[in-house]
Amino acid sequence: MKESLRPGVSKTARITVDKDRTIGFMGEEGRVYGTPFMVMDIEQICRKLILEHADEGEESVGTEVAIKHLAATPLGMTAEITVTVTAVDGRRIAFEVSGKDEFDQICTGTHGRFVVDKAKQFERLKAKAAKRRT
Repeated sequence: MKESLRPGVSKTARITVDKDRTIGFMGEEGRVYGTPFMVMDIEQICRKLILEHADEGEESVGTEVAIKHLAATPLGMTAEITVTVTAVDGRRIAFEVSGKDEFDQICTGTHGRFVVDKAKQFERLKAKAAKRRT
């Protein structure tokens, strides 16, 4: 991981709320940005930020999510999510998260990720899977 990944580094993404990002249990008129999809987008934005500062063979995995979903964003509206690094502790990266749509603050919270060496991670996963087979 490069030294350029440090507190204060941020990334903003604009996301159009398409049907796949909405909840459907309230019917078509009630389609809004679903919390699980918002969390997925937050994780992806943080991951992309880390990858901009990662060394060859590094990847990151989510370790913690604490998000408040504050307002509904209807289907077709644009959301803007900003993630900012608040701490780098070895391979642990902490983020502050905020989001807004065209009218409201839609989320706030924190997210944690851990930078892993992909080759070592694959070996750990193989070993764990092998234990299951025995």
